[in-house]
Amino acid sequence: MTKAKESYNFQKIVAVTGVLLFVMKTGAWYLTNSVAILTDALESTVNVTSAFIGLYSLYLSAKPKDSHHPYGHGRAEFISAAIEGTLIAGAGLLIIYEAIKNLLGTPEPIGKLDYGILLITLTAIINYLVGAIAVKKGDQNNSLALVASGKHLQSDTYSTIGIIFGLILLFFTGMVWLDSVVALLFALLIVFTGYRIIRDSLRGIMDEADEELLKNMVDLLEAHRSQEWIDLHNMRMIKYGSALHLDCHLTVPWYFNVHEVHQEIEKLDRLVNENFGQNIELSVHTDGCFDFSCEICDKKSCSFRKEEFRRRIEWTVENISNNHKHHCASLSQKQ
Repeated sequence: MTKAKESYNFQKIVAVTGVLLFVMKTGAWYLTNSVAILTDALESTVNVTSAFIGLYSLYLSAKPKDSHHPYGHGRAEFISAAIEGTLIAGAGLLIIYEAIKNLLGTPEPIGKLDYGILLITLTAIINYLVGAIAVKKGDQNNSLALVASGKHLQSDTYSTIGIIFGLILLFFTGMVWLDSVVALLFALLIVFTGYRIIRDSLRGIMDEADEELLKNMVDLLEAHRSQEWIDLHNMRMIKYGSALHLDCHLTVPWYFNVHEVHQEIEKLDRLVNENFGQNIELSVHTDGCFDFSCEICDKKSCSFRKEEFRRRIEWTVENISNNHKHHCASLSQKQ
């Protein structure tokens, strides 16, 4: 099963969970008439909507590449996450409005808090468990849509926990205004979560570099570099949903024939796919080495060496992303 398909199947669970929790929260609000529970139920309507949006986006991203979409359909996940983040932030603002209106007006009478607290506590447990698994699987599969769904469920859990504490205090103290205050505080957390999801999705749409992912890739290549890989530069990584695309320029000995060059590219491809999963594509441009490359090349038994080996250049995110070949002279000038 591909990572995209696995993410799609788990998103089905998220969607069904959203519907179930919405029914439970609506029942708790009907029993208690609590504005805090009402706002939690309203937030759950966004859970349901965003879960099905995420499901559709994962269905699209799991489709194979075609002539019209040569890089696949993974971009749909970024758009889905942007919509979901907007819905989350909007739900938070609606909760803030309802809480302030209830604080300034005449609070409605509240009853059957014991049943309401039990139902809401159960929804919090289910929410958090499903959300945590969704985030973990989304990270494993590089699925922004699944991560967004998981974070959404977790943010719903945090607000529900606050509501539970507020209802418990209300149950023992009878201070009705606590109902709205707690809802107001956790609505701010919901708005912030929506903002973060929108920000991450826009980064993906704009092909912003994932610094952590890039560093992990560079560290892997540095730790397992071959003597035949004299230099590596102009490296870029792009995410398309659960798929990754790696572009780079690889410098190999100039006297290698086409077959030998292809073997080095296959060696690089195996290393990357074994450590980052099979859902990654490489586009490698190969260069032949120049005389100045000898100073940074520690390849043994080279009959064409023009200069003595001086030092091995450690590959870092900074120097491997630059679009120029490395040599000792240029590095000495920078230092």
